[in-house]
Amino acid sequence: MNNRSNDKKPTSIKGPSDPPTQEHESYSLPEPKIQILLVDDHTIVREALASLLALDPEIRVIGAAGNGPDALRLIATFHPDVVLLDLSLPGMHGTEIIRQVKISQPTVKCLVLTVHISEPIVRAALHAGAAGYLLKESSYEELRTAIHSVAQGRTYLSPMITDKVLCGYLEKHSSLPSQEDPWQKLSDREREVLKLVAEGATSKEIAERLCISVRTVEKHRASLMAKLNLRTTAGLTAYAIKNELVTSAGVLKIDLLSEENS
Repeated sequence: MNNRSNDKKPTSIKGPSDPPTQEHESYSLPEPKIQILLVDDHTIVREALASLLALDPEIRVIGAAGNGPDALRLIATFHPDVVLLDLSLPGMHGTEIIRQVKISQPTVKCLVLTVHISEPIVRAALHAGAAGYLLKESSYEELRTAIHSVAQGRTYLSPMITDKVLCGYLEKHSSLPSQEDPWQKLSDREREVLKLVAEGATSKEIAERLCISVRTVEKHRASLMAKLNLRTTAGLTAYAIKNELVTSAGVLKIDLLSEENS
């Protein structure tokens, strides 16, 4: 009788209740998409942006708004990762939207996409809490880079904007004495009133648009003229055009329409 032990290792037989082994299988969850809300008062711009951003599989547009109040409502409802917004908006200026979002939902990143390049406006947006500032002449690749950057907690500025901010900083900190920019003295509400005044709105119309009293509008008007050292509505309009709150073409159009209706 051969007493040698069998060299083969015993084979275990799994019963029906034994769980299957997954030694060589691993599963990873898909990367979460960047949720974006678009805010621009031009429908064609919102639709074009949505189509462009759909090319990036890591970005998802979850909504769009054409004015300030709607934007704040959608932000509170959907809690997007990034809000891509213009500054010139009906009902509320973009800097005021940024300021309110920064207070109420600090995790939401606001990325400005606009045509405005004046240093005071850029500085006001950044001071309000914007995570980035991009010009509408930017390429799709730069837009995509900016969105990913701010979504990851970094700040993004267009190269031209970086130059403007840097020049403003150097000028402010130069050894030569310089006067404080009156723009920095204006509150967000005063800038809203200034924009509406330049657009030709009456005090009553401004009050209705901003949900404040006519008396409060008149106080803002008086404060604007005192801070800017101006005495007329024409002066306020010229200042608004200079600081790109409105365009000269837009003001001319309003004037022509007023003449036609008179």
